[in-house]
Amino acid sequence: MLDSIFIGMTGLDSFSKGIKLIGNNTSNMNTPGYKGSSLQFGDLMYSGGTPNGVSGGGGSERAGTGVNTFGTYVNLKAGELRQTENGMDMAVDGLGLFVLKDLEGALRYTRAGQFDFDLDGRLINRNDKSRVQALDGEGRLADVVLEGQRVNPPSASKRVSFKGNLSSSATDQTISNVNVLDARGTTRPLTIKLASRGTEKVGYWKVTVLDGTAEIGTGEIGFKDGAPIADASKVNLDYKPAGQTEALPLVLDFSREVTSFASGNLSTLAFASQDGFQAGTLSKTTVDENGTVVLTYSNGQTRRTQTLALMRYESPEAVRQIGNNQFEDTGVGGLSLGLAQQSGFGAVRAGYIELSNIDLSKEFSELIIMQRGYQASSQIVSTANEMIQQLFSMRGK
Repeated sequence: MLDSIFIGMTGLDSFSKGIKLIGNNTSNMNTPGYKGSSLQFGDLMYSGGTPNGVSGGGGSERAGTGVNTFGTYVNLKAGELRQTENGMDMAVDGLGLFVLKDLEGALRYTRAGQFDFDLDGRLINRNDKSRVQALDGEGRLADVVLEGQRVNPPSASKRVSFKGNLSSSATDQTISNVNVLDARGTTRPLTIKLASRGTEKVGYWKVTVLDGTAEIGTGEIGFKDGAPIADASKVNLDYKPAGQTEALPLVLDFSREVTSFASGNLSTLAFASQDGFQAGTLSKTTVDENGTVVLTYSNGQTRRTQTLALMRYESPEAVRQIGNNQFEDTGVGGLSLGLAQQSGFGAVRAGYIELSNIDLSKEFSELIIMQRGYQASSQIVSTANEMIQQLFSMRGK
């Protein structure tokens, strides 16, 4: 009977651990990236035996000594991805965990990509300020930083495009306010004058480029059957803006949306676009599906910088939960680093967060089972205690 009390106590202890684990799972049902755990049960050693020493079979007298727990099993199944309105929220759609480096320099891993840039321009985990890691071309980990990238410098115009019809029956055409940018991002209005070569060279036009009243270059373009001639559709010149020492290469491009058909003296040829831009400040930061950080500037330009590192494991035993939605290396091996959408790694989804993989209905079902097991074990202890009390009472008589 004393053995029965001991056996019942092992049940009480084990089922109480199970209830505690279910409580932890349930309380984390809304924790981003949380992975549920389940308790592993096992029977304790057996004692006794049959007279002939053969255990097992129908005549065995061996009896168990209760139940034991052998730790927890972590369910690493991915949770649902839910969209947020924060571009720095990230989730991995497929295999992989984000790599973090904590304040002591130890590597941590997480599926809960709740990141942001700190005042120093480093990408950090919002929960504990650990630094998000990128992977360079040589396979080395590095912090993701914005140093030197908050401003996008200006770029001088290199190509100026035109569109419209240059009347083949006209003798000249002037295009004013062809605005280009110099190396400082300053707008420079140019004037383009076109003069027909007439019968001297049918279909060809002399192009003269003026900065104010100063001529900065000339060239020639030609048309055949109304379409630009491939090797006579661009004018190349070196443009040195007033007050600057360095000449800028500039191409006037008439090759794409320009025609030359007869239309009296009316020409619709006009300035279409140029590829220079002014200086811009950082206005938006996000990450593409490959995990590359994409910076967007106020001047409409974008820049692709570092690529986030991902880690995956060959066995669940390679990682363990340590809190703060993070895992650490157990030291048994089987971890590998890589990049999103390469070598089996999943894609990075910016503006999404992975939810907990807890199934509440399953947890409640398990809770009922644990509760009944605890009640049954309690009943065993109570019954065995009553039997002992009855035995003592019989002896007293």
